Amino acid sequence: MPISLYLVWFLIGVGFLIGEMVVPGFILIFFTAGSWIVAGTVFFLEDLALTTQIIVFIVSSLVFLFTLRRYGLNTFKGDSKGGVDDEFSKTGQKAVVTEAIDQDGYGEIQLNGTFWRATADISIDKDQRVIVEGQESNNNLVLKVKPIAGIERK
Repeated sequence: MPISLYLVWFLIGVGFLIGEMVVPGFILIFFTAGSWIVAGTVFFLEDLALTTQIIVFIVSSLVFLFTLRRYGLNTFKGDSKGGVDDEFSKTGQKAVVTEAIDQDGYGEIQLNGTFWRATADISIDKDQRVIVEGQESNNNLVLKVKPIAGIERK
């Protein structure tokens, strides 16, 4: 039983998709789309010449690449004020306590819309504003905070 040409193009697209996951650069995904467009075209127009199929693949892939890549990068990459691995990027930022922090214990803060586990040298009540001093020395996922002077409640 011979394999269908549209299935070959579909599998080529799957190969590009796997390649995009292995080597993220947000480029191969557009060749995936081009392959699947050719697969759909060949499914409906079985007698399409190979040269035409390749032209459709190249043109559709490049059109997607040049029109959607910038939009896709902005959508999936997002905006960041600090580097992902920058351990001091949160230091000095203000946050709000969402779960009371016991003295030398743990609680929770909200910083830039994200919830973080936090610790402090003194007890800090819920809804109090704090400033991030850094990260806990033995755990990078726990932020060390202190209350903001002069502000008792949010």
